[in-house]
Amino acid sequence: MKLLVVDDEQIEREGMLAILRKGFPDAELAQAKNGKAAVELVAEYRPDLVLMDIKMPGMSGLEAVERISAQYPETKFIMVTAYDTFDYALQAIKLGVKDYLLKPSKAAEITETVAKALREIQMEREARQSSIRDRNTVEKMMPVVEADIVTQLLFDHVHEVHLDEMVSLLGRQTTKEAFVLVIDLRRAPSPESYYAAVKEKLRQLGNGWVGAISCRHIPLVVFLEEGKSYRAQAASMARQLLDLAERAPQTECFIGIGSAYSSLDRIRYSYREALLALSEHALPARHRFYEDVPSAAEWLSSDFPGKEKEMQLLDHVRLGQWERVRETVKLTIERLETAGTELNLAQQRVLETVWLVSRLLTDMGVETEPPYFSFRVGDFRQLRAEADGLIGKLQQAAERHRSRIEPDVVQKVKMYILEFSHLDLSLEAIAEQVGLSPFYLSKLFKEQLGVNYIDFLTECRVERAKTMMADPKLSLKEIAYAVGYRDPNYFSKVFRKMCGVPPTDYRKQLLGRKG
Repeated sequence: MKLLVVDDEQIEREGMLAILRKGFPDAELAQAKNGKAAVELVAEYRPDLVLMDIKMPGMSGLEAVERISAQYPETKFIMVTAYDTFDYALQAIKLGVKDYLLKPSKAAEITETVAKALREIQMEREARQSSIRDRNTVEKMMPVVEADIVTQLLFDHVHEVHLDEMVSLLGRQTTKEAFVLVIDLRRAPSPESYYAAVKEKLRQLGNGWVGAISCRHIPLVVFLEEGKSYRAQAASMARQLLDLAERAPQTECFIGIGSAYSSLDRIRYSYREALLALSEHALPARHRFYEDVPSAAEWLSSDFPGKEKEMQLLDHVRLGQWERVRETVKLTIERLETAGTELNLAQQRVLETVWLVSRLLTDMGVETEPPYFSFRVGDFRQLRAEADGLIGKLQQAAERHRSRIEPDVVQKVKMYILEFSHLDLSLEAIAEQVGLSPFYLSKLFKEQLGVNYIDFLTECRVERAKTMMADPKLSLKEIAYAVGYRDPNYFSKVFRKMCGVPPTDYRKQLLGRKG
């Protein structure tokens, strides 16, 4: 702590310094002979506490306090004066002075007053440092939180307790119009390097979130900006991301862009559209809008595989119901044939359906080759045979992948979460422990345990918090930190949603029962 004594009487300064040296041997001490000298010295010395005389020639103590406070608001003051008048005290209070000492004061009184001020300064200093640590922690967590939110939005793993809170943490409203852009890294010797560049670009732009990289795909949720059209903004962002790829050695990518939707609970449709926009590799351009896929609008508005049927198809794939997948594709071809659809367009529509299945498998961690027809079919009979062959190859890849997965992988993940629930666990970090993609692990976890990984993580933290609440020596803030929450207010919200009562009420009931 640095203390500054300001008084125009040298004997008064020396006496005060002697008392302070004895009472606070670890403090740094300095002195100034008047208000003007004090103002000049503060800029260099930066004291924590100033003991300021009021009545001095030239610049008064109150004027010096006002000037110093304007430039260094964290500096605290104790006024020292022989004038015990209400006007002086009132002005000092308005300036935020901590305390008031009358001349002459006993050494014990001076020591007690200064000690009280120093304790308050120390508490404020610790609070500022804690706030800085919390901000740094939150900033480090942001990419993890961001990737988890994108995963939940795009793959239907939305958790009612956390999603709104996490979206709020990232500073976005859930009602804003948004679309999905997917970067397909065709060639990238260092995909993580390009991924880092994409995250930095989105951070600079401040208009979107970056999901976890999986199987060389990078999904982005982009929010529409006021005054910009959807196509203009999407095309501009695609060009900037492609420019990043050009600056990365030997990196090539193609970008698919889904349609804009008015709410985040429908953004997964834009994601699937972005994947379908990636299905054409022979385009001269390096990005493609889903709405530019031939007859896309007609396709979605017809009785063919619209969004509901698309959801059903993907559910069949997730559950491994391959006969139903085949039946859906066959039914699609029959409807196309019955409607008199031109064969070339029908082949494109079927390929888009198969491509959707392929991309879902890729997101689940299944290694597959991009599905293509080996030749241009001559009739609908050939189209059925070719489509069935492509589905068969995808089924084989999925079954090979499932056979390689250890049967107890979910139990391992469960035990890992139980042991490390107090840490900042993301789906991506957990998946890395068992060598699976985040999306596929989430699917397995929900299938086998009947609960999403983040639900389970939250339950672990809340149960641990309940146990710790039985110790009256621990504050709720300490408990929140101990179980894995960096924001006590957020912990309180989660606890209340999970248990129906605030943690303070729960603890009162718990300690009351024990008593």
